[in-house]
Amino acid sequence: MDVIREFDPWHDPLCTCPKKYGLNPYTGCEHGCLYCYITSYIPRAFECRPKHNLIARIERDLKQIDRGRVISMSNSSDPYPPMEAKLGLTRSCLRLFSRENCKVQVITKSNLVTRDLDLLSKMRVVVSFTIVTLDQELSQKLEPNAPSPKKRLEAMKRLSDAGVPVSLRVDPVIPYLTNGGAVDVIKAAARHGVRHVTSSTFKPRPDSWRRIQNAFPSIASKLRPLYFERGRRHHNCWYLPQELRRRLMDEIRQACDGEGLTFATCREGLAKIGVGASCDGSHLIGQRFFSKRPVL
Repeated sequence: MDVIREFDPWHDPLCTCPKKYGLNPYTGCEHGCLYCYITSYIPRAFECRPKHNLIARIERDLKQIDRGRVISMSNSSDPYPPMEAKLGLTRSCLRLFSRENCKVQVITKSNLVTRDLDLLSKMRVVVSFTIVTLDQELSQKLEPNAPSPKKRLEAMKRLSDAGVPVSLRVDPVIPYLTNGGAVDVIKAAARHGVRHVTSSTFKPRPDSWRRIQNAFPSIASKLRPLYFERGRRHHNCWYLPQELRRRLMDEIRQACDGEGLTFATCREGLAKIGVGASCDGSHLIGQRFFSKRPVL
């Protein structure tokens, strides 16, 4: 296939996602998040470019896909970069997927997603928002060009109020930097209609480590021995020690339990953490939550 492709091109054994497809309407992402992994494999990764002749290419791919699988938008970009407001490329994709009754997951940091509420409210879809901190100053430093956490929460509420299932990604959790506010993120998201939380610890690659080190030198000095002396390397990134990752994820899980939310970790390889839901929140697709009780 051309633009709709098998998710997880690295075949990571720690990935617990159900089999699904990935689609990136844009190449690169303007958010410029310091912790982002796409700079390790996408040239000019923080320059967003629309994909040429995308809808015609998707129409060809749709003839080959397994319609039972979810199409995830997007894993190597944001489907709602600033230029989407003018170009409407993601909206065109959603219109096509709605017509074809495809199952879709939208992963974003942008409140622009609410523009497409008319389509999303009629689709088999879940919208996943990434929020790593409620601290606006910290968010602006970590995610310099992304909409504020407040705007993302407001967008969650608008979608949820319309019956669109919404999940939260607290990803990544960075010790000494974002972990202290993770529980507050979960509580706020629950008030704004979130039903599922996916979380993961920061797994630096050489490029993202340099950005974190330059922006937060004192924090990096504390993280360095955790990753590069006590941690381990997996594929092209570094993992925190297992006991620390388990503690951090347990704190997230406990907060989710307190709010009645389902929870799962992402590529942590930790047993007995989570509640049997899909790790990515795709189990919410097809559900409508106009109240505390889901309508299937």
